[in-house]
Amino acid sequence: MSPREAVEAFLRHFSAERAPSAHTLAAYRRDLDKLLVFMEAEGLSSFDALSPERLRMMIARAHRGSGKGKDDGLQPASIQRLLSACRTLFRYLSREGLLAHDPAAAVRGPKVRRKLPDVLDADEAKALVETNLGGSLAPRDSAMMELFYSSGLRLSELCGLHWSDLDLEEGLVRVLGKGSKTRILPVGRFAIKALQDLAAAGGNGPDQAVFKGRDGGTISPRTVQARLAKLSLGHTKRVHPHMLRHTFASHMLESSGDLRSVQELLGHADIATTQIYTHLDFQHLAKVYDAAHPRAKRKGSRS
Repeated sequence: MSPREAVEAFLRHFSAERAPSAHTLAAYRRDLDKLLVFMEAEGLSSFDALSPERLRMMIARAHRGSGKGKDDGLQPASIQRLLSACRTLFRYLSREGLLAHDPAAAVRGPKVRRKLPDVLDADEAKALVETNLGGSLAPRDSAMMELFYSSGLRLSELCGLHWSDLDLEEGLVRVLGKGSKTRILPVGRFAIKALQDLAAAGGNGPDQAVFKGRDGGTISPRTVQARLAKLSLGHTKRVHPHMLRHTFASHMLESSGDLRSVQELLGHADIATTQIYTHLDFQHLAKVYDAAHPRAKRKGSRS
């Protein structure tokens, strides 16, 4: 089996086993294509011929770029994603008996400085979800924003909702998340009221989409993004859907301190993904400390 055939077999297996989103699958394909192009350029006809030294060479070249453009090299986060795709491929090949050693076992990528997500404070969130531009879209706008902030849904989860996924009497919503994993989430009273108002406006059959586009079908992610951008005009921050999810997570953690529960609510497979919100909370506390303590002014602190 050639390296290219092996990658195609892996992608079929990955798609069937993990049910990734189309975006994730496309990213894996692009990253592994970089590996195949490198191997072809180096005359490597099998993965067993790929050594850790060769893999480091590939990473260095990807990071450096072609030199034709100032910034055509991959950034550290993209390098780490490339390495992750390679490691997942090599694990699969080893299980299938197609690879005798793991070329990535001793290879480390550049350190990634994790950027903290931008969030709204409680007053900003309240002002946003109470924004009403009027017109026929007002009930839909209100229900979308309230549900985003109430339950921390991903954009794809919100767009895919049908009325049969909601139990407004119990205050629950069932969502289909990453990897086709289902989770049940609580819905707050303001979101329940907004959804009830939307249902009363018509078109709330069990198999119908909760949030509809112009053609009456499921609303597109791009439409939601554009609508939130319009609704946030005049506010302190330009809002995108994931900012409301970040805001939900930050406010939940700030109030409860229960990292595991927030992880479950967000549908994160790895708690390390959720832990970024603890940094947000500390950042807030550090600012309060610096502003209030008479002997605070720590080295490198910003008031």
